[in-house]
Amino acid sequence: MEALLKGFANFSWQQAVMIVIGLALIILAIKKEYEPMLLLPIGFGCLLTNLPLAAVLANSLGETGFLKVLFNAGIVTELFPLLIFIAIGAMIDFSPLLKQPVMLFFGAAAQFGIFAAMMLAICANAVFPGIFSLREAAAIGIIGAADGPTTIFVGNLFAKDYLGALSVAAYSYMALVPIIQPPVIRALTTKKERRIVMESDFGKPIPKPVLVAFPIIITIVVGFIAPDGVPLVGALMFGNLIRECGVLKRLSESAQNELANLVTLLLGITIGSTMTASTFLRWDTLMILVIGFLAFVFDTAGGVLFAKFINLFLKKKINPMIGAAGISAFPMSARIVHKMAQKENPSNFLLMPAIGANVSGQIGSIIAGAVLISLLV
Repeated sequence: MEALLKGFANFSWQQAVMIVIGLALIILAIKKEYEPMLLLPIGFGCLLTNLPLAAVLANSLGETGFLKVLFNAGIVTELFPLLIFIAIGAMIDFSPLLKQPVMLFFGAAAQFGIFAAMMLAICANAVFPGIFSLREAAAIGIIGAADGPTTIFVGNLFAKDYLGALSVAAYSYMALVPIIQPPVIRALTTKKERRIVMESDFGKPIPKPVLVAFPIIITIVVGFIAPDGVPLVGALMFGNLIRECGVLKRLSESAQNELANLVTLLLGITIGSTMTASTFLRWDTLMILVIGFLAFVFDTAGGVLFAKFINLFLKKKINPMIGAAGISAFPMSARIVHKMAQKENPSNFLLMPAIGANVSGQIGSIIAGAVLISLLV
């Protein structure tokens, strides 16, 4: 009874708010099935860390709790993001991109949100002087990469105090891409544009030597252009090389399944544990969440508007929804574009070109992060 009263005595309204937020994420994951592998662990981690006197970060003796151990071992050291990149690399098939290299431009255009969000964070200093430094603004901007591991990697370098908010914003908005993107796409396109049919078969298969050489070449090129970003690109391309080399089938399958599942589980609940009431319910943190949301909107708008601009010069038009798939949220964004195309025109299959844009966005987001690191380190 005394322990129960002690718990209530140390319970604040701020913790209650965060518990409600955690429960909302869990409900979205289970009932709406919005990326449950991300939202459910994040929501449950938020719930755990905001229970009064819960020994998940530290116990009454001052000893480190298990979630703090995971944070120090996986987030601070950047181990979890790099392992996730290896798993993602093993999942990605770059064939659609190599068959239609023009999709690289959409992967670049859809990174507009990074720089727009960075500028918003810098401009926030006009209203709240000194609220964000240039490096912190860059870390906030990288939320627009729509890439959780990249956000954690850059945030750990430039904005350790905001790492929790950055991680939560990146992963939560990635999971909510099915809610964020469609209204923006519909607002910027006409029904006629959304019904544009594109080819889903781009010709002969890509030769195996090309698929094997691609991750090696990308790693070398980025190594010369932005050497501080080599860990990001190297992990992704190493995973892809495991997939494409053809002699490491067991390792490739393990990376795609066991490694991806285990690290996602640990990463999600660890990120959720950073959502403490004391660090989350603050003006600067809430501002990061707002700017992060706008970054995803700008990403989508940038890709769609770029596609519409390109169409001014093309006889064979590109469905502008493809531009929205240029963000790094793989493969969620490609699926959204394909479903929207099917709804407008059941005979239109945009999955393959959308996947091409989507994987180019994966490369584009990492390169953008690598460039920011090289410029500001």
